Amino acid sequence: MKVKVAKTSGFCFGVKRAVDRAYRLAEEAEGPIYTLGPIIHNETVVEDLEKKGVRALAGCEELEAVKEGTVVIRSHGVGKDVYEKIAAWGLACVDVTCPFVLKIHRIVEEESAKGREILIFGNRSHPEVQGICGWCRSGACVASDLEDLEDFMAKSHEKMCVVSQTTFNYTKFKDLVEILEKKRYDSIILNTICDATEKRQREAQAVARESDTMLVIGGRQSSNTQKLYEICKKECENTYYIQTLVDLDSEMFRSSSCVGITAGASTPNKIIEEVSEHVRTEF
Repeated sequence: MKVKVAKTSGFCFGVKRAVDRAYRLAEEAEGPIYTLGPIIHNETVVEDLEKKGVRALAGCEELEAVKEGTVVIRSHGVGKDVYEKIAAWGLACVDVTCPFVLKIHRIVEEESAKGREILIFGNRSHPEVQGICGWCRSGACVASDLEDLEDFMAKSHEKMCVVSQTTFNYTKFKDLVEILEKKRYDSIILNTICDATEKRQREAQAVARESDTMLVIGGRQSSNTQKLYEICKKECENTYYIQTLVDLDSEMFRSSSCVGITAGASTPNKIIEEVSEHVRTEF
């Protein structure tokens, strides 16, 4: 059986930077260490860090009860008010927000200060999008699909700035922008999907197109992995979303001569290697 692994799989720059810093803090820092939410959407990594003393908090509600220690702001970023709360509570702060996300924070803060309405293409429940909203001076609108965009356009708008969640589906972004541009708003439209995300999605699509079975590896809460699954499923009907090696089943590979593998930005290389090696040797 032939196995193809997409070249751009596993940790992206921002995630690797955040995880490496968390492990260094676990070794060097004095006192308790906390992350606002899991450092990445991967249970294996989060559990390993917890064993080393890095505790993931659900949010600022839990953080308020913390009396001392270091707070790690993960790669998804947070709103401006969270920094203010951490400072007010006298806690140390280590900020590992992805530089691509920080760029969006600066954009929406500056453009909203100029009076532009902010429209974000993304998932409103995702922590990255919630963090971006927290830098908009007068709130923001979030659209994840055509229905959301139509609801937005049904209201009156003067001037706006459009950005995107860094892991948003690039094809969907282009389609939504094309519809928005027909309205001829006074708008600034910025593609803030990170380059690594675009490349990962293109490679996954190409591998899925050539495969009989496609495996997409990543945590269930990982937004970018979910998008990879959606993209691959359109190209290869026999596509499966797995988290680790234990999710594999021989039924997945029946009548398959070529198996493709890709992985989300929060998936450790070790897991990708374990899955690909097992497929090569066992099926």
